[in-house]
This record gives sequence, C-alpha cells and structure tokens, in this order.
Amino acid sequence: MITYYDDRSVQVTSTTVRVDGRSYPLAELTTVWHRRGERSWRVLAGRGAIGAALAGPLVTAVLGIGLAVWLQRSAVVTIAIVGVSVLIGLAVGPVADFLFEYLDRSYARGSREMEMWADWRGRPVRLLHTRDAMKFGQIYRAVQRAMESLPAAPRRTAPGPAAPGQNVIGSSGSRPSPRSRP
Repeated sequence: MITYYDDRSVQVTSTTVRVDGRSYPLAELTTVWHRRGERSWRVLAGRGAIGAALAGPLVTAVLGIGLAVWLQRSAVVTIAIVGVSVLIGLAVGPVADFLFEYLDRSYARGSREMEMWADWRGRPVRLLHTRDAMKFGQIYRAVQRAMESLPAAPRRTAPGPAAPGQNVIGSSGSRPSPRSRP
C-alpha cells in the first residue's frame, strides 16, 4: 500500500481515501471533482490592511519631508522633521518581513472555500471542504495520483462534461476535456 497524503484528518492511500474518520475505497469512486466557493471578502480586506500597514510609514516619511520643506523653518527644525520622518520610514523595515510572511501565508491559504466531491456507490459525496488552498491542492493531487495508479476496470468510465465551476478527475485521473491553459 502506498500513502500519497497523510495528516490528522485526511489520508490518501493506493486503496482508500479517509477523511475525518470516514473511509472511501478508491475502487468505489468513479468520478472525483472539485468546486470553488465564493471569495472571502474578509481575507481580501486583510490583505489590503497588510498593504496599508506596509505603505503607512513610508507615506508618513514622505509627508514629513514635504511638511519640513513647506514650513520653511530654520535649518535645525527642518533637519529634525526630516530626521524623524526618515526614522518613521525606516520603521517599516523590521515590520515588513513579518507582514510579507503573513501576506504570503494568506495567499497559500487562499480566499475561497474549496470542496472535493466524488461519485461513491452511485451518489455524489462531499469528501472534503477547506479554505486552505495549499492543503486542498496537495490532497486533490494525491487523490488524482492514487486514482491513476488503479488498474483499469471496464465499469470505470470517464465522466461527461462537468457543470460550470467544476473540474473533474476521470477514472484514469485525466480530465474529460483538454485544458486551454499552458
């Protein structure tokens, strides 16, 4: 038996898909497809807030320098305002690494609910749902590889066209129609 994916809640082997304690033998799955839900505006707003947090100190520094020039005060006051503005601008440096890492993780997690469905014993069953795009992709690819490793059986036929918003893995693991993307 080959294990393609294994974590606390999901295990994909060459014979079975186990999700949250439920087992689905691969030989009984005829079609596997996935659906993407609507975008989460909360996630997108969070990404925008990170961008604003990154730009805030830099904008403050530029405004401070502009203010120092506009006020036309003595050289000491102008240098003090410019110095403080530059220090505020430099404050973004240490914080930027943390914010960029958080932003990167946000994109890895994704902004949509992802669902994996399968025809099991003649009826559609939702195998998995998650907002973690990276985990979903790993699990979906593991199921695809597991289905490709199954011996071909006459009763396992490729599905018909998928409904809009669905992508399908046929019994051979291939899509029923060619993709137009490179």
